[in-house]
Amino acid sequence: MNPIYERNWVTVTVRRALPGDAEAICAIRNHAIEQSTALWTQTPQSPAEGAAWLAAHLERESAFVADVEGEVAGFAVYGPWRELDGYRHTVEDSVYVREGRHGLGIGSALLNALIGSAREAGHHVMIADIEAENAASIRLHERCGFHHVGTVREVGIKFGRRLDLTIMRLPLT
Repeated sequence: MNPIYERNWVTVTVRRALPGDAEAICAIRNHAIEQSTALWTQTPQSPAEGAAWLAAHLERESAFVADVEGEVAGFAVYGPWRELDGYRHTVEDSVYVREGRHGLGIGSALLNALIGSAREAGHHVMIADIEAENAASIRLHERCGFHHVGTVREVGIKFGRRLDLTIMRLPLT
């Protein structure tokens, strides 16, 4: 799988992530941890933690990167939505684009790759848990067919403020 997308004279190639992408992915995740409410933690990952986190996704073949001009410009993964056996056919997605690379179609390309991969793997539903004020992520998921199923008020906290969680759902089968 190497879909190629072009937008604004930029070529985006989506491919399965490799162990060698761990450093770039960790840098993108850490930027989101330090600068946004997309990830509800304030503790950056060490390189070893980032590599271990990626390794779990590589093992289930659920990690993708967007390559732009030889640079990892974004990544996407899906994993279990909940750990209990009864949820085994439901997955949750995560899509992140490197700072300065937004608006090039990278998020859409990555999310579409994830959806296709999850369908091929036989999953039934994909869930997106999104910080309720993240309008760009909500729009991205809507464009890819997700529907809003609810918002849970004040279930998270970051940067000293309470956060709401918007839950979106996409049937895969």
